[in-house]
Amino acid sequence: MRVVLLLIVVVILIALLLPLLRRPTRRPTRATATLDDELVKDPVCQTYVVRSRAVSRGGDGAPYFCSTDCARRYSG
Repeated sequence: MRVVLLLIVVVILIALLLPLLRRPTRRPTRATATLDDELVKDPVCQTYVVRSRAVSRGGDGAPYFCSTDCARRYSG
């Protein structure tokens, strides 16, 4: 009787653990860098700043600055 009970417990444990073992182990993937995370060079002080945090004067193609002070110095 004990053997049957032990066998039932083992079958239940295998049934519960089998889906976990079948699932492939997924390694966390690093999020791909977006354009907002790109480093841009400040033309005034020559430092690099993340584009999403940079100060920009104008539209596309305009230079990016690390601060409003550098942007002011660039425009003269």
